[in-house]
Amino acid sequence: MDITLTAKLFAALFAIMNPLSTIPVFLALTGDLTPAQRRSALIAMIVTVTAGALICALAGQALLSMFGIDVPHFRLAGGLIVLLIALSMLSGDDHSSHQGTEAEQQHFETVANVGVYPLGLPIAMGPGTMATLIVFAQEAQGAEGLAGYYAGLIGYLVFFAAAMALAPVIGSKLSPTALSISKRLMGIVLAAIAMEMITGALGGVFPGWLK
Repeated sequence: MDITLTAKLFAALFAIMNPLSTIPVFLALTGDLTPAQRRSALIAMIVTVTAGALICALAGQALLSMFGIDVPHFRLAGGLIVLLIALSMLSGDDHSSHQGTEAEQQHFETVANVGVYPLGLPIAMGPGTMATLIVFAQEAQGAEGLAGYYAGLIGYLVFFAAAMALAPVIGSKLSPTALSISKRLMGIVLAAIAMEMITGALGGVFPGWLK
């Protein structure tokens, strides 16, 4: 099993789907719900994230082929999206591709099930997450690569589900300072991963650069 790929994918998902940033949003959007309704929202969120992640992992290449997009160009676009999200995190802001625009946020509390939207899509499973999953799936070559990829993916999904299930406990321990530090640290990690995606894509788009 490719342990390096497992670690890189887990780190990338942790940075871009940072539970410490998602938990306060989850608590805010479910604060007026009954315990049963909050559990329903949690389950819906986890199911949405899991389904979205598996679709990207299993059908990402097919979707690219359907639209006639080759991997290097998609990897470059994905790297740029992830880099923009990372730069927003480094400045302490939330990127609208995952957190929604101000106009969208005004309607978050009125939707039928906040677990599906906006918690599942786009807050947890946004464009950056989708691009990361598809790009890393292309790196998983052979049995060892695939094993490493799915170990990282499944391992993170289990971790994310556990963290969200403990949201009330974790949320009570989080301070604005801790959230700010966490966001910036994850921004640094995500920026490094984005640059690796971009440089790898440029090598595929401009193969002459490798000579």
